[in-house]
Amino acid sequence: MHNSLKRPLLPNLFYRLASLLTIITYTTSPVISQTVEQRPNIIFIMADDLGIGDLGCYGQEKIQTPHLDALARSGVKFTNAYAGSSVCAPSRCSLLTGKHNGRNRVRDNVPHGVFLRPDDFTIAELLKSCGYKTGGIGKWGLGNPGSWGVPNRQGFDYWYGHLDQDQAHYYYPDHLWENEKVVLLRQNRAGRKGAYTHDLFTAKALQFIEQNTEHPFFLYLSYTIPHFSDYPKSSPDVYIIPSDEPYTDEPWTQTAKNYAAMITRMDRDIGRIMDEIARLGLSENTIFVFTSDNGPYTDVKEPIAFFNSNGKWRGGKRSFYEGGIRVPFIVSWKGKIPAGEVRETPIAFWDLMPTLAEITGYPDPLDTDGKSFNPLLFKDNDRAPDRVFYWDYGHTRDEYMQAVRWGRYKGIQTTYLDGKKTFELYDLVTDPSEQKEISTLHPEVVGRIQREMENAFEYSEAYDRNRKP
Repeated sequence: MHNSLKRPLLPNLFYRLASLLTIITYTTSPVISQTVEQRPNIIFIMADDLGIGDLGCYGQEKIQTPHLDALARSGVKFTNAYAGSSVCAPSRCSLLTGKHNGRNRVRDNVPHGVFLRPDDFTIAELLKSCGYKTGGIGKWGLGNPGSWGVPNRQGFDYWYGHLDQDQAHYYYPDHLWENEKVVLLRQNRAGRKGAYTHDLFTAKALQFIEQNTEHPFFLYLSYTIPHFSDYPKSSPDVYIIPSDEPYTDEPWTQTAKNYAAMITRMDRDIGRIMDEIARLGLSENTIFVFTSDNGPYTDVKEPIAFFNSNGKWRGGKRSFYEGGIRVPFIVSWKGKIPAGEVRETPIAFWDLMPTLAEITGYPDPLDTDGKSFNPLLFKDNDRAPDRVFYWDYGHTRDEYMQAVRWGRYKGIQTTYLDGKKTFELYDLVTDPSEQKEISTLHPEVVGRIQREMENAFEYSEAYDRNRKP
């Protein structure tokens, strides 16, 4: 019964024509439809609140990330990659459903209780229909127990980790979920000893890979590092880590040591996963993708400023300045895509679904806001198109924000409870750090972007942006 309910909604004529055009456009792509046995394994790894400047391959000088730096050298590094949102849940929803926040199901972290539903179609469902074994590990945030939004009802054969968005803030919780069953974890009363969730996630990821070598697999590994922690409340630091090695002897604050140690621990374990793929002889048939769900958490300012976590970009998490939504994005496929390439063409999370559909030969039309970036992986087709990207956030908050990137320009509009609006415009080519507001100089650009904002938004009863104060 569930599988029949989970079919995607019948696309209208527009999407059928759009899909046909996509097929025609990319039939010359290096990856054509393949048999199940030929389809590559896909390992998608996402950090939580990691800044684009936190990795050595993006300019970091203090935090050690040798394995991710090696991954970047072995594949394609994107410098204009955008998250689905500036906060966790809607960013994940955009990634998994291939839709921007103006149309997808989960558009904010609040109100709680908005989850994926049977008519949402996810990347996991797409790949499962192509013969993949699908596994999800780590942080979910798109459906709590008993809802249609849990991973096992959204295309995942296997799930291990947090379901609840807020519980994912705990690195020493008393339970996790394995498929739709609770797994109790033994902890001490202070909540600071026992099983560190990141280590459990890595162990389960390695196990999933080991158990699925006979057929193509998709591993969605959604780490929680380096997200701040709410628990225990008595903690002297919001960055929780079993050991601050290899930074114990650095003349830094403890907060800085812990933050750096979290990222290096994640890098170490990604290296373990890469080594396991090599040991199993799967390197040339495995695609690695690494990214972050949004920009760094700037409310704890010291480590972000000390490490320059958002690089030259303004803002961070919860912001639609570039520092809130521009993220690291690395794709590596040994022997298939060129090594050491850099792409400046903008892409966004909702582009992943059509990209994987093309790579795996998925035959059906897609209802997506994305465009395959497959051509960027295989050849230096790096001309930035005059393309529109849309984000929104804060539908149920005091400030409702929308952002559009159109070619070189970026517009940010904020609507307040009393109906007042502000608009900012930046030229990302001449002013990538968004320091010079130029809306009065380009009224025609402002008008175009505001029209794009109106056209991108579809009403959702869960997020009523027209509510009265």
